[in-house]
Amino acid sequence: MNPLKQFSVPFTGLKLGTHEFDFQLDDTFFNAFEYSLIKSGDLKVNLELEKQETMLILRFKVIGTVNLDCDKCLAEFPLPVNLYERQIVKFAEDELESDDDEIISLSRKETAIDIAEPLYEMINVSVPYIKNCEQADKDCDQEMIDRLEKLSIENQSEENEQTSDPRWEALNKLKK
Repeated sequence: MNPLKQFSVPFTGLKLGTHEFDFQLDDTFFNAFEYSLIKSGDLKVNLELEKQETMLILRFKVIGTVNLDCDKCLAEFPLPVNLYERQIVKFAEDELESDDDEIISLSRKETAIDIAEPLYEMINVSVPYIKNCEQADKDCDQEMIDRLEKLSIENQSEENEQTSDPRWEALNKLKK
């Protein structure tokens, strides 16, 4: 069964005006997208769909947390998400590609709109490029930081200089 099927919102039977839909996003939502940066989370989505004659206005309110890996200490931490986004859906005779990211064009024959992809993109864009524990008001794993510093390139090069092969030392003397 397609786990994203529930995110297809039918709009043909709706009267003109505002309608509300609620969704729950969890691990199955994020795992449905291949190569997802976010593997798990717990988010509540409130969708306010305003139906008009020629278009739909979608207002998303996304609140919850997503679990990310810290780029500094590699520990998993929950990042709070609080999003308010708007998406416009216009009806056209045939599907036209729009240059504007905020406008989706749908054929007049369509009966439902799939909001899974826009939701996924909104959440991924809200995640910072560099992720660290401080963004969730947590301290990084000090044991891991110490271990990484111990294995850093600078320390490696110092160790290599101290434990050089005596055969190379004789050649280095010739070089001088």
